[in-house]
Amino acid sequence: MATMGQKVVRSLVGAVAALLVLLVLYTLATLNWSYSNGERAGYLQKLSRKGMVCKTWEGELQLVAVPGSTPEKFLFTVRDERIIERLNADMGKRVALSYEQHIGVPSSCFGETEYFVTDVHDVQ
Repeated sequence: MATMGQKVVRSLVGAVAALLVLLVLYTLATLNWSYSNGERAGYLQKLSRKGMVCKTWEGELQLVAVPGSTPEKFLFTVRDERIIERLNADMGKRVALSYEQHIGVPSSCFGETEYFVTDVHDVQ
């Protein structure tokens, strides 16, 4: 027969386990469900591996604007090593990036931005 203290401990352990399962399911959902997707073209300005604990590849694309206006920057995250190699080869060149937007990702360990690049194309 379980004492009152043992019942409380079991209840707390069960609640913590349920919260952890919910957090894992939420994280998987945000990483696999895309809020939006699209393509942006511009000049690849920067690509770096960043982070204190979780290292992620972060980049910056300078979007081509109307002459005389302030250029807009598109900040993005890359998770695929094949795309990293292609981007490193295209540094400073005009490229088009295909991306997916994942909102609500609970940690910066998956990327500092909500825009995840899925493909890169050269633009002539």
